[in-house]
Amino acid sequence: MAKKKVEEKNQQNGDNSKTDKEASFDDEPNFSDPEGYVDNVTDEELLGDLLKQQPKETDGVESVIVVDGVPQIGPERMEKLKSVINRTFGKIGNFVNEYYPVNEQGHTKGYIFLEYSTPVHAAEAVKVMNNYKLDKQHTFQVNLFIDFVKYEQIPDEWTPPEPRPYEGQGDLYHFLLEPDAYDQFGVVTQDTTVQIWQNTQPDPTLVEERENCTQVLIKWSPLGTFLSTFHHQGIALWAGSNLTQYKKFLHVGVQFIDFSPCEKYLVTYSTMPVDHHESSKIIIWDIRTGLEKRSFNPEGSSTWPIFKWSHDDRYFGRIVNDVLSVYETPSFGLLDKKSIRNPGIRDFSWSPTDNVLAYWVAEDNNGPASVTLLEIPNRNEIRKKNLFNVADCKIHWQRAGDYLCVKVDRYSKVKKERNENKYSGMYCNFEIFHMREKEIPVDSVESKEPIQAFAWEPVGSKFGVIHGESPNINVSFYEVRAGQAPVLLKKFEKRACNHLFWSPRGQFVVLAGLGATGGGSLEFVDTHDFLVMNTTDHFQMSDVEWDPTGRYVITGVSYWKTKVDTGYWIWSFQGKILKRVNVEKFALLLWRPRPPSLLSEEKQKEIKKNLKRYYPQFESKDRMRQSKASKELIEKRATLMEKWRNYRAERMGRYQEVKARRLALRNNVDTDELDADTENVEEEVVEFFIKEEVTVLE
Repeated sequence: MAKKKVEEKNQQNGDNSKTDKEASFDDEPNFSDPEGYVDNVTDEELLGDLLKQQPKETDGVESVIVVDGVPQIGPERMEKLKSVINRTFGKIGNFVNEYYPVNEQGHTKGYIFLEYSTPVHAAEAVKVMNNYKLDKQHTFQVNLFIDFVKYEQIPDEWTPPEPRPYEGQGDLYHFLLEPDAYDQFGVVTQDTTVQIWQNTQPDPTLVEERENCTQVLIKWSPLGTFLSTFHHQGIALWAGSNLTQYKKFLHVGVQFIDFSPCEKYLVTYSTMPVDHHESSKIIIWDIRTGLEKRSFNPEGSSTWPIFKWSHDDRYFGRIVNDVLSVYETPSFGLLDKKSIRNPGIRDFSWSPTDNVLAYWVAEDNNGPASVTLLEIPNRNEIRKKNLFNVADCKIHWQRAGDYLCVKVDRYSKVKKERNENKYSGMYCNFEIFHMREKEIPVDSVESKEPIQAFAWEPVGSKFGVIHGESPNINVSFYEVRAGQAPVLLKKFEKRACNHLFWSPRGQFVVLAGLGATGGGSLEFVDTHDFLVMNTTDHFQMSDVEWDPTGRYVITGVSYWKTKVDTGYWIWSFQGKILKRVNVEKFALLLWRPRPPSLLSEEKQKEIKKNLKRYYPQFESKDRMRQSKASKELIEKRATLMEKWRNYRAERMGRYQEVKARRLALRNNVDTDELDADTENVEEEVVEFFIKEEVTVLE
């Protein structure tokens, strides 16, 4: 039926005597090309995106590698050989197929075929495992299977390859070249809009704004080089002057990420179900190349981050079922091919400056709890401290690595109910390890009150503790000195706070009340002489963030906590409010970190010593900036005033033009003035009684 209608339509098009009105509306439209029409649109222009996905002849074998130099063994040792191959090549990625050619006697021929799940893993295996020495007699020679076909088709005449155009990655440290060293911060709203601001004075300047840039939140890398955004398909990293896309990491359903301290590696964690060889819940990526280095599937329940990194990215570790496993990079193999088995091990943490890790072991019927300091990679125990009546421990390193504090929650009584321990009579001890002193002495500070928060001073040897229960919450500051027990410096009593935030430069601290019981209280304290510089509040406050310089503090009210009055306030380090910014559906604010200074300690001390010489330079810049802002404000006000005067003069002229018309409508009575019509005026006399008092002055 449709074909018949099309034919009738074509006949009607050929008959010029018929008009469009006579055409039937039931006929289908004719999309055929006229005679002589030449289509000059190429397939690349029309279907460019689809042609990139066009199957190639090599599909199905581009993930296959050929491994030569494999030991030639008999059938009885085949399982052992496969185990070695799986362990050696399995750390590159998952392979879905393997083939071991054998002769008539069942002996291997010295080469094997392995098929990975993706061509990326195959290429990485060739790069990493080629010339890998298995033992003294066997060295692997690894090639892609498709390379054999490519090398068979080498032409007789050689032509030099055309150089590819250079594609630079841009200046990754462009944000550090700002002349006045203004810091940046990122703002995320609930509608996934991401804004990057520069903290210029007197008002911040918007650098970038992108809608639908992330699905959940953002995260800066530890040195501030990369901005990461979350997407359903994986993670995207942005860097450079305009935050262009640096790399993409495909991992469906990513919920958590973690950077290594030196920004060499990225760890992604997905909550999506694992599909055999095709996916893993945890993947470690090389940020520079974008390649997957190793993948894991977590066993049992665990807290994020599952992996913890050493300060130099050389090692990372995790705890699974009473086993501490330490891996080394760049091979990503198990250190010394064995783990540290210690029944009852609960948690560990790396020193921020040395390859030393501290872990604690819970007590059991056979022995007490303990905290152990372990050197990596030689695994020497440099210190061990036994502890008794321990319910839980938390490990806190000082940023310089000079001291280690282990917060030990202890109990007076314990009772076991339904295979769970119920503790009573709880109190706390702070075990302070002096890492730079001989034999690492340990001092103890005891607190009978519940601990709300603990934090080391980032630069210095002080630490603060919030202890007690509402309404009797106290804040104590201690200082650790070489060869001495911690000294109590100051105790603030009855404070409305439950968190403390140190300035990145030390000395200054913010005592904040977060959560439903905190009330949004803020207290700015100078710990040099423990002067309370300001006491204020930010109602419904959910976040407190110091900038990298320690000069500014931002407090925020997140949409995730409350639906009204969302936004952020900018404060000086002394507690002076500088800016209030209300943002609808404000979700998150993060300052962009800065890398460590390249100046030596001697140079930094010299600058601090001669800092007064630089004061006039900075004061001059501040005055120029303030005068510029004042000049712009004055010019803006003058423009508005001139605009108002012009508008007023125009309206007054129009008012006078229609005055005759108004008099005609009102019987020639001028009502423009209040006393123009004396007949309509009533005079009313109002008397007030004034009380009179007489005071006699002696």
